[in-house]
Amino acid sequence: MMKLALISALAGSAAAFAPAQTGARSTSLNAFTAADLPGALAPMGFFDPLGFAEKADEATLKRYREAEVTHGRVAM
Repeated sequence: MMKLALISALAGSAAAFAPAQTGARSTSLNAFTAADLPGALAPMGFFDPLGFAEKADEATLKRYREAEVTHGRVAM
C-alpha cells in the first residue's frame, strides 16, 4: 500500500515538469480586439475617453500601449 502511494505521488509530481501544451493559433475567430488588452476590467471595460482606439489597428494599439507604459515608468 505504501509503494502504491509513493508511485502515485511521484507520477503526479512528474507532470509538473512536462512541457506545456501550446496550441494557440491565430484564426479569424481569435481576432484582436481592444477589449482583449491588459487593463480592460469588467465594470468599466476598455477605457478610451479620447477615442484613439477607434481608427487604430492592432500594431498601432500595441505601440500606444508600449508608449503609455514607458511614459508611466519615466513619470514614476
